[in-house]
Amino acid sequence: MSLSEEIIREFNKAFKKARVSGEPEPTAMVLATSDCNGSVTSRTVLLKALDENGFVFFTNTQSTKGRQLATCPRAAATFLWKASGCQVQLVGTVTCVDNEAADAYFSTRDRSSQIGAWASDQSAPLDSRETLLKRVRDLEEKFDSREVPRPPHWTGYVLNPETVEFWWQREFRLHDRFLYTLEDGTWTKQRLNP
Repeated sequence: MSLSEEIIREFNKAFKKARVSGEPEPTAMVLATSDCNGSVTSRTVLLKALDENGFVFFTNTQSTKGRQLATCPRAAATFLWKASGCQVQLVGTVTCVDNEAADAYFSTRDRSSQIGAWASDQSAPLDSRETLLKRVRDLEEKFDSREVPRPPHWTGYVLNPETVEFWWQREFRLHDRFLYTLEDGTWTKQRLNP
């Protein structure tokens, strides 16, 4: 499965408009995941790449979302760009990026964020902030004067959509909505009622 050139072009056009309109964090997307037993959670993650394979974000695999994606590798995501009056919704399957891609992105993060990826036992209970800060100090000492490697529990994921909806705000709530659906390897486009 891969995204159509039209979808990538439309997304890039909407993303550029959001940036130009002053959207404070245009890469932010609300990601919803499930444990496949009816428990759904959502949180905001940052889009780090987009290509024909899908929408890429990075996180701790031991976090709530990481555990949910391990058991139920499907997700939904929403970009809301209020400044430009656009929303993009995605629904599809999720796979991990390869180690090479995860290593490459991790190496671009600032050192403090790299240390933080090691220090945080993301989503697990924490007795105090001091405990976390002590872990950070210990790791800074451990990795002193050398590169910080990517933790084994940290990687990237690709959301490969089966549906993509573009919503454009219009007057009197007569919004423009266009739904792209992947069926038997082919993308179809349908205008929807607002």
